Amino acid sequence: MTYEGVLTKMQTEFQAPIQYYLVFENSFLNLNQLLDKSIEINFTGYQCLNCGKKKKIFRQGFCYDCFMSSASAGDWIMKPELSTAHLDIEDRDLEYEKKVQLQPHIVYLALSSEVKVGVTRKTQVPTRWIDQGAVQAIPIVEVPNRYLAGITEVALKDHYSDKTNWQKMLKNEVPAADLIKEKASIQYLIPKEVQEYFHLEKDDLYQLQFPVLHYPKKVISLNLDKTPIFSGKLMGIKGQYLLFEDGTVFNVRTFEGYVVKISV
Repeated sequence: MTYEGVLTKMQTEFQAPIQYYLVFENSFLNLNQLLDKSIEINFTGYQCLNCGKKKKIFRQGFCYDCFMSSASAGDWIMKPELSTAHLDIEDRDLEYEKKVQLQPHIVYLALSSEVKVGVTRKTQVPTRWIDQGAVQAIPIVEVPNRYLAGITEVALKDHYSDKTNWQKMLKNEVPAADLIKEKASIQYLIPKEVQEYFHLEKDDLYQLQFPVLHYPKKVISLNLDKTPIFSGKLMGIKGQYLLFEDGTVFNVRTFEGYVVKISV
C-alpha cells in the first residue's frame, strides 16, 4: 500500500508503548504496526505548512517568507523569556500571541539523554516529552503565562542542559536519575516571581515507554534532499524519529512540509 501527503510531526497516544501515527490529508498510518517491516520513503516535493505553496521549506515546515513573517515562528517560541503578550506588547500578531502565551505553562525536568529543563504549554503534556524521546519527566511549576515559564527555564539553565543529545537518546544511552530528588533540590534556584507556583509535595512523575525492538549502536541521519528515496526495515520509533535496521534514523519533524509517498 502507498500513502501520500505532506509530512507533519507524528501524532501520538500516551499508552504503553506510545502509539505513533502519520496523518495525511486523506489517510493515516499507525506506525507501530510497521515494526519489523520494510517501508520505502519517496520525497516528491514541498508544500509550506503556512501558505500551502509548493515552495522550498526553510524551517519548521515553513517557506522562508512565512518563517520570517508568521506569528507562530516568532523568537519567543524558542525563547519563552522573550514573551511580551502579558505586557500587551506585540511581536508579530498580538491576538495570536495572547492566545498562546497567556495560558498555563509547565516548566519541567525530563530525562532523555541527560536531565534537561524545558517549557511547554500545559495542553502539550505529555506530548512534548514524547516528542523529545524522554523516558521520564516531572513538572516543576505550573505558571499562568509563557514569560514566567521562560524566566524560570533561564534560571535553571545554569544547572541543567536545555537540549537533548539526540544521538544518545536514539541509542538509549540514558543515565540513571532521580527526578523527584532533583526537583526537591532546585526550589532555591527558582525566580522570586515564580516561588508561589512551586509545590514540593506534587510529584507527578511520568514514565514513557517507546515502541523500539532494537536500538542502534551508531546512527546516520536520513536527509531527504540528499537521499530522496530510502527503504529500510523499521525497528523502532522514539521521539519524532523512525529507527531503521541499518542505523539510519529519520527525524520526521525536521522534514515537515515535505511531500512524500510511503510504501509499505
